[in-house]
Amino acid sequence: MKYNELRASFENIISLNEDEWNHIESRFKFKHVPAKTYLTSLGEIEREAYFIIQGIVRLFCLNPKKEDITIFLFKENYFASSYHSFITQTPSSQALETLEDTTLLSINKKALDELYRLVPKMNLITRVIADQRFINSQAIFTSQIMLTAEERYLQFEKNHGDLLLRVPHHIIASFLGITPVSMSRIRKRLIKKRVIS
Repeated sequence: MKYNELRASFENIISLNEDEWNHIESRFKFKHVPAKTYLTSLGEIEREAYFIIQGIVRLFCLNPKKEDITIFLFKENYFASSYHSFITQTPSSQALETLEDTTLLSINKKALDELYRLVPKMNLITRVIADQRFINSQAIFTSQIMLTAEERYLQFEKNHGDLLLRVPHHIIASFLGITPVSMSRIRKRLIKKRVIS
């Protein structure tokens, strides 16, 4: 049961026969991690990639003022990792932290490389996942330039409204590139507009 979501996610990309799936399943390890646990610390080499069954994982870095900046919020059915560090096996400039008690399936670099050889379809699967991550990154980058703070908040509310109830608002504000005070003002203004209309 605990691997069903992973298989469904992969089979949304390409169908897998039982032999292929058995190779994949045997290389992913089940983990339950408490909230506020670092999966990857700054300066550490990322050893694993994670598929989230339940919970939220935050990817963040430090700016020159040593303030942490949220880069992305991963929730159920997302793959999370410090991707550059995982692929290159070099120290990470990003950290991964669980924000809730989180259930994960993890795979290390050696096991993933074995799957590329044993299950060639994994090359397509990981390419599609990497492509989606690149698209998400470009959308975030573009929104920081093209959209106002309120427009960014409204876009987040539309696409990830559930996270407003699960993630501390100062972390969401950091992800949106605004201060917690600005986000609070935006929320109050929108509530007032919606009440009036």
